[in-house]
Amino acid sequence: MARIAVIGAGAGAMAAAARLAVAGHRVTVYERSGTYGGSVGRYAHDGFTFDTGPGLLRLPAVWRDLFVKTGKEPLERCVTLTQVDPASRHLFADGTSVTLPNASRAGVTAALDTALGEGAGARWGAFLDRARGAWDRSRRPLLEEPLPPDPRTLVHDPYPALRRRRLLRGARRAGTVAEIGAWELADPRLAALLDGYALAYGLDPRRAPASAALLPYLEETFGSWYVMGGMRALARAVYERCLARRVEFVFDAEVVRVVEKDGRATGVELASGMVAEADHVVLGAQPRADLTPGQELWSGGAVTPQPRPGGGAVPGRFMALLSLRGGRHPDSAHRTVVHGAEGADEREAVFGGRVADRPTVTVLRPDDPSTRPDEAHEAVTLVATVAPHDGRVDWADPELRARYAEVLIDVASAAVPGLRERILHREVRTPVETAADTGAVGGSVPAPALAGAAGAYLHAGNRTGLPGLYLAGGWSHPGGGLAHAGMSGALVAGLIVEGDGFRGSR
Repeated sequence: MARIAVIGAGAGAMAAAARLAVAGHRVTVYERSGTYGGSVGRYAHDGFTFDTGPGLLRLPAVWRDLFVKTGKEPLERCVTLTQVDPASRHLFADGTSVTLPNASRAGVTAALDTALGEGAGARWGAFLDRARGAWDRSRRPLLEEPLPPDPRTLVHDPYPALRRRRLLRGARRAGTVAEIGAWELADPRLAALLDGYALAYGLDPRRAPASAALLPYLEETFGSWYVMGGMRALARAVYERCLARRVEFVFDAEVVRVVEKDGRATGVELASGMVAEADHVVLGAQPRADLTPGQELWSGGAVTPQPRPGGGAVPGRFMALLSLRGGRHPDSAHRTVVHGAEGADEREAVFGGRVADRPTVTVLRPDDPSTRPDEAHEAVTLVATVAPHDGRVDWADPELRARYAEVLIDVASAAVPGLRERILHREVRTPVETAADTGAVGGSVPAPALAGAAGAYLHAGNRTGLPGLYLAGGWSHPGGGLAHAGMSGALVAGLIVEGDGFRGSR
């Protein structure tokens, strides 16, 4: 039985902790804050409750696998999962709208043809067929296996872009999300639909590789799910599973250093000065130079995280949590995306360290009685991707926070008629709050890993150059998002239990 020290109580770190405890190890989790969950938080006010992190779950099979592997109770016995149907409603700048069903290719094709014109569904469907090719080529090395020392299979883009011949000029292929929209989808609304997927994950459509086509493919193939009681209920279930497997949690315990001895991680040092010895250390937070030993962390068995093409910082999220008078209309979509009128200007702002004038806004309206005091009220969350709190945009400025909340409310009024007049209370959360909750620099939110772009969108490998130190969570392979974080926990547990010969689940 080995002693395992886990830094952070986020979803990926807890996934690793539960699996390691079941394997017979003694696991202690050290969390800097007073609670578990990391970015999967909750805000409550006067009978209203809101998720402050992810609002929907993709690839629930990742968490089903965790619960199967760590105990007799399956996930559905611990939380109530519901498929969100329709999956989403989209309002475009020209006034058209489309409502997409959940996990139904035929339904999506028909809806797009009806709303956007004959042929729109076929073009989107052909795009998803190519996205499936990218999924088949990259699924195992991108999501299910530890990142190899030489990840050459992920350096090249797996998306089979169409070859377009041009008169007197060489053929061209789409290499980015924006180029897919312009050259393959050939409709500004379909292009905005695809751009919206990338932007929601903090990816710049102008630079993100074409392999980002996996994001809409995964959603439309495997569906979108909601956890009744909010996504915090899933974090609570994982935490309780850890407790049931005798994982020890130490809250309000900030780790200031990973202890190294004889070229190996041997424990953690807390802010109190206490040193906790360990045979293995799992870092479930964003790696920082002041936290890890002085030797090159990323050498040997991991990819050096590359700066994003164009030098842009990783964006964060701006959220307006609205307590409303008046009940939720039964025909309301759980998720509505109001696409910005000036997509190019929005991308320039978000990835250039400025505030967008008219952002793309996601409106979340869960049909969940636990989120509101009664049926005469409604809890609505507005979300926009924004530049991080990194010195260029000061999200701590009260005037900016209030003004930008008004911008989101104005945009979202297209999806919720009479929205402004119904507001009883609003709470604003920005990258400042994300940084406080998760420790992420600037309140950035990590995106899922992507193949292609010479490896620029891969994350640090779960192994590190320091034996005994492993990385889990959204800042490590295979990247951000609840499903990917859960996969990282499984990979770390496999590497510790089975050693470097571990190659992922089959």
